Amino acid sequence: MEENQVVVVAAINLRMKKVIIALILFSSAIGIAQESAEYKKRVLETAEVDFLTSYYTQKGNNASVSGGIGNEKLTDFTPTIVISVPLNDNDVLTIDTGISAYTSASSSNLNPFDSNSGASAGGDDDEIDDNLSNVPGNPTGSPWVASSGASRQDIWGSVNIDYSHSSDNRNTIWNADASFATEFDYSSIGFGGGLTKLFNEKNTTLGVSGKVYLDAWRPRYPTELDSYLEVNGNLNAGFFKGVAIIDQDGNTSANWQPVDGFSLINNKSRNSYSVSFSFSQILSKNAQVSLFFDLVKQQGWLGNPMQRVYFGDINNYYIGNAESISNYTSSSNKDVFQLADDIERLPNSRFKIPIGVRLNYFLNETIALRTYYRYYSDNWGITSHTSNIELPIKISTKFTLYPSYRYYIQSAADYFAPYEENLSTNQFYTSDYDLSKFNANQYGLGVSYTDIFTKSRIWKFGIKSIDFKYANYKRNTGLSANIISAGIKFVMD
Repeated sequence: MEENQVVVVAAINLRMKKVIIALILFSSAIGIAQESAEYKKRVLETAEVDFLTSYYTQKGNNASVSGGIGNEKLTDFTPTIVISVPLNDNDVLTIDTGISAYTSASSSNLNPFDSNSGASAGGDDDEIDDNLSNVPGNPTGSPWVASSGASRQDIWGSVNIDYSHSSDNRNTIWNADASFATEFDYSSIGFGGGLTKLFNEKNTTLGVSGKVYLDAWRPRYPTELDSYLEVNGNLNAGFFKGVAIIDQDGNTSANWQPVDGFSLINNKSRNSYSVSFSFSQILSKNAQVSLFFDLVKQQGWLGNPMQRVYFGDINNYYIGNAESISNYTSSSNKDVFQLADDIERLPNSRFKIPIGVRLNYFLNETIALRTYYRYYSDNWGITSHTSNIELPIKISTKFTLYPSYRYYIQSAADYFAPYEENLSTNQFYTSDYDLSKFNANQYGLGVSYTDIFTKSRIWKFGIKSIDFKYANYKRNTGLSANIISAGIKFVMD
């Protein structure tokens, strides 16, 4: 080959090498870009739907609507649907909606008297019921017998919408949410948001969030107080016409009247404001600890207008069978009811501080340990301690058993006293045993089925998990409850 030809061939080879190198670099750049784009995993791969439900039943002898004594039997069924939808790689929209359908013996005694008595289920603060009929004869009622009044059952409904955004590196997450809830005497509007930051290769998490709830009462009052206002205290008119009011000795008397003539609620708001702080740290491959701290402020009418109070320094008056007065506090009383001295009245502000810690430890591939402790304090005089332990046991690749135990103890609010132990000279008073001194034990057992590959399917939905749990709850005041809850999570195609 001649020298010129060699030079030409060498030049061509050089050019080809440059082209090949350029193509390789270009292809590598495209591959790196594609790999980078593919590496960014979506926060939520596909839409998920949770169907949740619970059934709760309780019994006890300290009904708050009848002043701290009486039948507390209650049942509650709560179905809920939670839908989470990925809007793109980084954003998720979650809609949580549900109802709570309950039947309550305590609430039913807002109107404890027979339906023929003409006593209503309660008016409101703007217009007292105008349909109270004149009653021939004496109506009866008892704190131990559930009334057939309209307040015996109700449905509470709610919807919550949450929008969350994660940064590309998944180290920053912020969310905003809004909610609405309502039942026959109460409605609530809420909104809030939060920010979560992950540090230290996602081993450390810091979070802060805030919530505001703007609630409003549609007050319902005990029927005798409602009726008293409707007739301006005239015990010979309206519901009271022809109805015998009797004193502690069983003698007919016209001396009953509520304390201070009874006054309606003027401030119908009940607003709550909270700020929450959280910290989570992975301590090792087996251990994680979390801390949280909340500040909660409530303002407005914080009592329940349905709940009666009876004073120890005020004479007692009744409607019903005089012979049953002597065993009024016994469940054998079926036909006499004590007229209220007043409704529950509490301060118009409350400040709460809960502080808690969680520690989760994986003992081995089969058993994990989840623990929780919370200390609570408020300016009403209540302090409480909550301890919880759960022991998930993996019994197969898909099934986990998790027994649990929870202990709770609290001191009484400054304004609590049992039936007939409050004093009319006090500014605030309640006989609601949720504000009393008590301790409680709860034992639970749950089972969880998990299929991360969603092989089991119903139509276009893959079953990701199924959970079932039972818990038994008992207070030392005599209240006991059973809770059954279940949930199933579907992943949509």
